[in-house]
Amino acid sequence: MKKYRCTICSHVYDPAVGDPHNGIPAGTPFEKLPDAWRCPICGAAKESFEEVDE
Repeated sequence: MKKYRCTICSHVYDPAVGDPHNGIPAGTPFEKLPDAWRCPICGAAKESFEEVDE
């Protein structure tokens, strides 16, 4: 699964980890995050993330 980086604070959403503090379980791809999901570090909208090239 692809990782995505916040263009505001550089936080990387890793689907292997999820976002447990916001109820997102490990294994959740970025595309399946709720539209209202926000960056857990800076609060930026999901639209502020870009795919990480690895």
